[in-house]
Amino acid sequence: MTEELFKNMAQAVIDGDDEEAEALAQQALNQGVDPLAAINEGLTPGMDVVGELYASGEYFLPDLILGGEAMKAALAVLEPALAAAGQERQVLGTVVLGTVEGDIHEIGKSLVGSMLSANGFRVHDLGIDVEAGEFVTRAREFDADIVALSALLTTTMTVMRKVVNELQSAGIRDKTHVMIGGAPVTQHYADEIGADGYSDNASAAVEVARSLVG
Repeated sequence: MTEELFKNMAQAVIDGDDEEAEALAQQALNQGVDPLAAINEGLTPGMDVVGELYASGEYFLPDLILGGEAMKAALAVLEPALAAAGQERQVLGTVVLGTVEGDIHEIGKSLVGSMLSANGFRVHDLGIDVEAGEFVTRAREFDADIVALSALLTTTMTVMRKVVNELQSAGIRDKTHVMIGGAPVTQHYADEIGADGYSDNASAAVEVARSLVG
């Protein structure tokens, strides 16, 4: 019975059906299913499949977004039950995320945030047009393992270098990894500014983040 429920939860995420995912999460709680098991054995495997289908070209950006939304809808039901039971999802790491100063593009950044959150990272999304100093302040405040920077304009890419330099000046660069991404960004640019990771899509960003936190 529980196995079938987990299978249906995974399928709801794969289908990007947020209403079904939310209803199944509630059903799991009503049946006394361990909310942590529902996440780890139901939702997460579904999100893994979504990532694989996207990586193989079978799924496209809208499918990835819908899968992330379905996962979030179910987590909104399950996580309060986790907290009430004194349980916690395994947190792989803490990420401070944002689109850099001068840039107001949001979709890619938000998608990466959703994917990271769905895959076990604690994400603090600072939004768009974020100054370099704000990334540093929040990285220190949240004891971030990763600062993830997005830029969609060649003119704002330079802020990424500024963030790396300011993390260095603040003395926290050695314990805070930097990930960058966005349409004009490349691996070459990541190497040039001393970033630790680069990804050109949200699914791959999860793998990069996992590798950075070991």
